[in-house]
This record gives sequence, structure tokens and C-alpha cells, in this order.
Amino acid sequence: MRLILKPLFEAPLTPDFIEVIKTKLKGKEVREGDVLEIDLLGKPLKFKVIYAEPEVIKVTDLTAIELSKEEIFSTTLEFEKEIKDLLLGESIIAVVFDDEVLILNQRGHKIFNQKFEKLKEVRVTKNTVLVIHNENKLTIIQV
Repeated sequence: MRLILKPLFEAPLTPDFIEVIKTKLKGKEVREGDVLEIDLLGKPLKFKVIYAEPEVIKVTDLTAIELSKEEIFSTTLEFEKEIKDLLLGESIIAVVFDDEVLILNQRGHKIFNQKFEKLKEVRVTKNTVLVIHNENKLTIIQV
């Protein structure tokens, strides 16, 4: 679980401020795109949620919180399996593993995934993913 927040004010923030934010948000449900108001010393500070994984998250002690000065989005996704191929559609990303296809939106949120026996080939066109598997099967995934 991860949140990336953009401060909507001009002030330097120390690294330990993230723990203060986490404490103030703990137990609250937030979603990507929300503007959060956190009261600090009687003064409301606003933050925009520019990324949330999952898209709606209940903040806990395990939630990783990062601050970003820019609206430019960057995130790193780590998988337990080796990525064999990466295919881009109009608004999707297909991540291909040995026996599985994972479809993400442009911000890295999971849309769909499925395991395939004898995965042979994956192609993407616009928002359709075509998967050839079991030597004679074609699965069409439209998102």
C-alpha cells in the first residue's frame, strides 16, 4: 500500500514529517485525486493524492507515504517474477511473464491478470490484448 502526496503549499518539509502525515491519516480512507487537509499546529495544510495503490486505500502503519513536489508521476513496480515482455496499448500496459499476462492502466494500477498454460505470444492493439497459448488457443481480452 502506497501513497504519493503533493503538498499544495510552499514550505520545506523534513523527512520525519511523513510520519506526522501518516499518524494524521491513519484509519482514513483516501483515493487517488483527493485533496487532503491535515491540521498541524492549528493550521490546515493541503495535499493532493497523485498516486494511491490501490486506488482507494485505508491508511495503516504499513502504508508507504512519499511526497512529490511535481505533478509529474513516477512509480516503480516490483514483481516476484521476471518480466519477459512489455507491450503498450492506447491506454494500457501489458506485462508478460512466463505463464501470465498482467494488464495495467497508465498509472500502474492492475486492471486484469490471468495465467496461461503454454503461453506462446502476446500482442496488443489499442485496448485489446491477444494471447496465443496451448498451441491452438487465442484469448482476446478487451479492456
